[in-house]
Amino acid sequence: MKVSLKWFNRYLDTPIDPDEAGRLLAAGGFPVEETEPVGDDTMIDVEVTSNRPDVLSHVGVAREIAARCGRELRAPVCELPAGAGAAVEALASVENHAPDLCPLYTARVITGVRIGPSPDWLVQALEAVGQRSVNNVVDITNFVLLELGQPLHAFDLNKLADKKIVIRKASKDELFTAIDHSKHKLQEDMLVIADSATPVALAGVMGGADSEVTETTTDLLIESAMFDELAVRRASRKLKLFSDSSFRFERGVDPLGVDAASRRCGELILELAGGTLARGVIRVGQDDPAPTAITLHTQRTRDLLGIEIDANKQAALLEALGITTSIDGDTLTATVPSYRLDLKREVDLIEEIARQHGLANIPTQTKINIIAHHPQDKVEAKRTIVETLVAHGYYETITPSLIPLKDAEAFLVDAEPAGLTTDTRRQDNTLRPAVLPSLLACRKLNQDVGNSAVKLFEIAAGWSKREGGVQEGRQLALIRDAEDTQRAVSELKGTLSELVHALGGAPASDGLAFEPIDDPWYETAAVIKLGGEIAGSFGLIKQELTDHFGLQNRIVSALVCMQRVTALYPPRHAAGELPRYPSIERDLSVVVDEATPWQQIADTVEQTNPELLESTSFVGTYRGKQVGKGRKSVTLRMQFRDPATTLRHDQVDPQMDAVVKALGERVGAELRG
Repeated sequence: MKVSLKWFNRYLDTPIDPDEAGRLLAAGGFPVEETEPVGDDTMIDVEVTSNRPDVLSHVGVAREIAARCGRELRAPVCELPAGAGAAVEALASVENHAPDLCPLYTARVITGVRIGPSPDWLVQALEAVGQRSVNNVVDITNFVLLELGQPLHAFDLNKLADKKIVIRKASKDELFTAIDHSKHKLQEDMLVIADSATPVALAGVMGGADSEVTETTTDLLIESAMFDELAVRRASRKLKLFSDSSFRFERGVDPLGVDAASRRCGELILELAGGTLARGVIRVGQDDPAPTAITLHTQRTRDLLGIEIDANKQAALLEALGITTSIDGDTLTATVPSYRLDLKREVDLIEEIARQHGLANIPTQTKINIIAHHPQDKVEAKRTIVETLVAHGYYETITPSLIPLKDAEAFLVDAEPAGLTTDTRRQDNTLRPAVLPSLLACRKLNQDVGNSAVKLFEIAAGWSKREGGVQEGRQLALIRDAEDTQRAVSELKGTLSELVHALGGAPASDGLAFEPIDDPWYETAAVIKLGGEIAGSFGLIKQELTDHFGLQNRIVSALVCMQRVTALYPPRHAAGELPRYPSIERDLSVVVDEATPWQQIADTVEQTNPELLESTSFVGTYRGKQVGKGRKSVTLRMQFRDPATTLRHDQVDPQMDAVVKALGERVGAELRG
């Protein structure tokens, strides 16, 4: 930001030279990028961080310098007579239809002004910072903006239809001609200042040509307001309209400075352009905010900075910045001035104390004391997931969160796409609803370079837009090629089972379970349940989806909620004695309908509860002429063991008969010959 040395020296009890000003500003975190003589003045280009809108003014710069060198700040007193004309409400009116985007709007009216050239002191002040003089009224609004940091706008009251201000959102493709005579089509999310007919300004960005102040203007409406930072930034960038006003509104303005700047502007207009001030002010919106108090524990300051600064010294350093303080033992209560929008927490006050004390005066430690802590469970759980999947031959990917809309639409279930507008990003502008489309696109890249038998996984976020807004969820997504679809699904299921076990999941009997479902993404699919709650799904992706991504191979995939699986950590596996007696294994092949899932067979065996059954596992599936069309042969392996003695085959035979009978009754199974 360009400031005039001569200008901000007006607000200091003792003038300062350019070198000292540069040194003090740099010490406070505002380095000077350039200085340039301008007549008998000096222009200083100061770098101001985006969190310090209070320094985007000459008074703000003078305040920082005064706080650092012991000078007294003499800010201008904004005095304005009560007004001798008609009541302002009789001359103009204001309607606010968008209070969320314009929390405060004020309007003053001055009639009978004389538009003409500005006095030399005003012209020189503006030219010193690269501003062009227009006329006395426009120059005054620019002067007050640069003096106090509050943007203002002067409307020709007689050019406003019905002498009314209407704050509203623009209509789609509504036309607006800016004061620089550029023409724009507005969008529905843009905030405009309109009269009763058309927009006369783009709120917080730029006034309109149709209501600008010219040499024929006699009556003025002076606008001073607050606008939503994001709305101003969005409109400014979409239309490529940038101004000193938008630069400040994007960063936030002092809520108490709105009326003060309006009074200062009115005072100067009456002095330099004459006229009669209407009685009162139109104010629409919020009341002045109550002062914000922050509690600071002075020992915390010493701990963070590593130096001894007593409580009274800390209070004095804050007081120099205009922050009122009170001390009670080790507790300091700071009342933050309204213009310090960046001060919200205790640590913000500690940063101000460090700046005031001088960062150069805080010694650099040659050693760093580190207290070792055990890694957080979430971090360790993620590491376990990665290690387990890498051991199974999977490669981790990092893919962009934004994907083409056509790729996202296939994965939207009862939700709308969320993302950016085409004005912001024309391609890949949709937040992925799941990580799977990103992995499928990555698989296509591998296919194009000739990689086969690919296994990929990624831990990342997916977004869905519903009535309550945009929801974000962390996901674990896996995909792998499936030349043999049955084997690929079985292996993926095994991978998921081992992953849950590694994280600390309970045995399948009361923890991990798979249940068949119909899913829009899969040809055949199952939900993954942990402790009876759904944690994800897996299966064979539909052919049309793989075709959409141009994939030649069939793909099996899984999508798991990270919050559910990481909650399993840490593992709590118990060790027991090795079995003393051998087990007996029996394989059983049964023919069932094609639609009968393995889980139903496994559940039937479990519900039969054969005596001395230790485990049941899937062996394989056969389809062919021998079992008939629409049927399949499923082979399962059951392991029996007696912990007290050697088990005999004649003890197992009745248990096998009971299982065969139960399978026949419950799933229509026939023993394969």
